[in-house]
Amino acid sequence: MTIVYDRTKTVVRRHVAPGEAVPLHPEAVGFAGHYDFDIDVLAAYRPTGKGRVERQVLIVRDYVLSGRSFSSVEEMDAAFATWVPQRRAQAHRTHQQIIGERAARDHVALKPLPSTPYLVAERHLRPVGKDCLVAFGGNLYSVPARRVQPRQLVEIRATKSQVMLHSTLADSSGETLLATHPRAVGRGARVVDEAH
Repeated sequence: MTIVYDRTKTVVRRHVAPGEAVPLHPEAVGFAGHYDFDIDVLAAYRPTGKGRVERQVLIVRDYVLSGRSFSSVEEMDAAFATWVPQRRAQAHRTHQQIIGERAARDHVALKPLPSTPYLVAERHLRPVGKDCLVAFGGNLYSVPARRVQPRQLVEIRATKSQVMLHSTLADSSGETLLATHPRAVGRGARVVDEAH
């Protein structure tokens, strides 16, 4: 139902004084809404709150990585896979339950994932040029001339492989998507759909 986060920039828009409401990043709020959970931000200056999460890194370092060298990622993965059953058979120091049994019970309590994953994308507002091209990342991407005006702001939603251009206002059918292009590699490219 709730996930506790540290005050990282991907979750918290800006830091505020203790006791004030923490402004959350809109993308984090969208992600939490998509997967149906609430965000709980750790109180400022409470190092004990995040220690349980960060302790797991030290445990893996001490019991899997320490004093060893690996020639490949696969070899490291194999060492980790060999250690996990040993760890899951131990009693947890805090709640004194067997880690593997508690994990199985917790897993059953989880909600099912939505049928579509959350799309993680950079979002930017950019003006449309007179030539119906929008600049992003040192490249130009086309939008349909009949659906935009010069200097109109459009929203860019960019993933690692795609650039989607959306109008800030929906059309008569409620649609905002203007164009989808593969993301250009490098700089100086013109990605143009001739139909635009």
